Amino acid sequence: MGRLKASLPLGDTETFLTQIVKTFHAAGVDDVTVVLGHEAERLRQDLSNAGLRPAVVVNEQFEAGQLSSLLTGLNAVDGPQVDAVLLMLVDAPLVSPDTVRAVIVRYEATRAPIVRPVRGTAHGHPVLIDRSLFGALRAASPANGAKPIVRAHVSEAGDVPVDDDGAFMDIDTPEDYARAVGEAQAR
Repeated sequence: MGRLKASLPLGDTETFLTQIVKTFHAAGVDDVTVVLGHEAERLRQDLSNAGLRPAVVVNEQFEAGQLSSLLTGLNAVDGPQVDAVLLMLVDAPLVSPDTVRAVIVRYEATRAPIVRPVRGTAHGHPVLIDRSLFGALRAASPANGAKPIVRAHVSEAGDVPVDDDGAFMDIDTPEDYARAVGEAQAR
């Protein structure tokens, strides 16, 4: 995109990052941890300006790739009371609260190691990862990231059919961004 995705506006008041945090709160997820990297202080200020106070951790090694941010977040939240983590990428800001809730409800019902929204053969976000996979994530190859672990543990029990375009929207180009802004304004 050539710009910091987390701070891209989605209308007059929201950025990608603030929209995601608000979506999680609307879904009943109160314990939100945001992993920041590049321009962390700017993004922290965006959260503050929006009146949001999630836990924030900074991945000083963000240039090492997405897995390094996942592990920074995992290490920040992991404890005996944590059964799973709900992972959301910043380039999918239009997921609905209903989709987030559906993923959590499916996990609570099945305890599947990976729970994710699906539509046909497409899979989307957020992805819920059970504690049983935390060790595999920590041992993952930085070159391959978490994808091989997620793919190896998907199951019918963990696939949640949803009709939410936002769960499957990955914003990587200016055209994707224009479409997302239009979608956000239509909501």
